[in-house]
Amino acid sequence: MKHVQIYTDGSSRGNPGPGGYGTVVKYGQHARELAQGFKVTTNNRMEILAAIAGLELLNEPCQVTVYSDSRYLVDSQTKGWVDGWKLRGWKKKDKSGVKNVDLWKRLEASAEGHEIDWQWVKGHDGHEMNERCDTLATEAADGEYGALIDDRGFKS
Repeated sequence: MKHVQIYTDGSSRGNPGPGGYGTVVKYGQHARELAQGFKVTTNNRMEILAAIAGLELLNEPCQVTVYSDSRYLVDSQTKGWVDGWKLRGWKKKDKSGVKNVDLWKRLEASAEGHEIDWQWVKGHDGHEMNERCDTLATEAADGEYGALIDDRGFKS
């Protein structure tokens, strides 16, 4: 199995507001940058979507290390939150509905077949790839990579 590193970050100018994600996928000496901006979204949605974008780029099963500065994203995967939400019909322990169900389901589908190690990194702390993803995400939110698109799953 190939070992791939995926670095991610999400951004939102207001929460909700215009947002974007930035992702860098590295395999050996190769790297590919991904970014997309959205008209109205949230930071959490962009953090999840950044990981999805990287995973959806893979076309064969891989060993993947995903790096994110989002505790929401990393803890959801490493602490079994998503498993609990699914068992309770996408409800939290307090019986309230889970946000971003569309993206959690899409993340699960994109992760299928891969061995994934989720790693939290401290944001804005000089981590080169996290800083690059932050730049991609904020520039995407500002429309620097083309017109902002609708986040069809966002519900205000």
